[in-house]
Amino acid sequence: MASTAQGSSASYSQGADGQYRFALVSLTSLFFMWGFITCLNDILIPHLKAVFSLSYTEAMLIQFCFFGAYFLVSLPAGALVKKLGYQKGIVTGLSIAALGCLIFYPAAELEVYAIFLGALFVLASGITILQVAANPYVNALGSVETASSRLNLTQAFNALGTTVAPYFGAVLILSVASGAVGSEPDAGVVKLPYLLLAGTLALLAVIFSVLKLPKINEHTDNADGEVVEHNGKTSALQSKHLVLGAVGIFVYVGAEVSIGSFLVNFLAESHIAAMEEAEAAKYITYYWGGAMVGRFIGSAVMQKIEAGKVLGFNAFMAATLVVVAMLTSGHIAMWAILLVGLFNSIMFPTIFSLSLRDLGPHTSQGSGFLCLAIVGGAILPLLQGMLADTMGLQPSFFLPVICYGFILFFGLKGSKM
Repeated sequence: MASTAQGSSASYSQGADGQYRFALVSLTSLFFMWGFITCLNDILIPHLKAVFSLSYTEAMLIQFCFFGAYFLVSLPAGALVKKLGYQKGIVTGLSIAALGCLIFYPAAELEVYAIFLGALFVLASGITILQVAANPYVNALGSVETASSRLNLTQAFNALGTTVAPYFGAVLILSVASGAVGSEPDAGVVKLPYLLLAGTLALLAVIFSVLKLPKINEHTDNADGEVVEHNGKTSALQSKHLVLGAVGIFVYVGAEVSIGSFLVNFLAESHIAAMEEAEAAKYITYYWGGAMVGRFIGSAVMQKIEAGKVLGFNAFMAATLVVVAMLTSGHIAMWAILLVGLFNSIMFPTIFSLSLRDLGPHTSQGSGFLCLAIVGGAILPLLQGMLADTMGLQPSFFLPVICYGFILFFGLKGSKM
């Protein structure tokens, strides 16, 4: 016998403001951590490329293995979170991510590229579960009308992690690796950073296992296994705006990760900025820092302007800046590509929240499907790596331009279907 569920905000709005605030503050630490870890790949790529003498295509296997985990783990993670609830899902994700960081030690000790790729896959599997649990949880902790604004605010702390990570990686990985004159690149320099990350993630898992966070009962599995109907639908995949949103997540993450992955090499090009890797890595802070600033601004703007329109405007501006970076050189090209981060800022949380709108008890399933689409971060950077090897790095950036074109469509039209 089917039943119809009401939105979580309606059943949990009475007297819950304090619990909402505490939960949202607690969740910001998670958004910071997975932003930090994800962006650290941008430092790992040029370092391991030098250590193992990789081509661009081979180096992009780092992003392929990391974001490929989203494709394989997201749907099982959605089922897991629906069964266990958001809080236990978060603890599970943190524990697996900590294990992935620990595997970096034997990978560096043995200097085997395949073990590095395996460690990244385990680490990303934990981050996937974390995202499947935390994003819809934030979406549910308040009214539907302010969901995009709320998710943008917490995602701003994700961007803070991505802003800090390049500097951290440049100092502890690239600077150390190039410190001794004439020395060979050393895989062992990654041991300390990833051991520190493993300890931090394990500590967060312990903390979140004892915190008292509000439960969203409407988003958990019903005990008798009945099929739940909501707005005439028995599955999240019957909602067209969710399916289009998943494509939006695919192309957005692919574009963002592609640009971030090639930034160090782009800035090192002789006709762009001719920077050393360690110096160029610090400039990635501007790319991700722009995303952080943009999310704080976007959170405020979307209190007044429809989220879809803001998304469409940002997609247009990002595409324009990438075209400028492709067609120019020197500081104009350098700052154009770095400024893309400012307009990337609101895209992920806005696409995510617009896609989950009105899914009710199918929210966890929808979140798993959206996180599956993050596999775009595995496929599109690898594709751009192949393009860069064959036609040159600068022309290969036409791929992100196409991605932003679809996001423009989703913001103005697809999200309303």
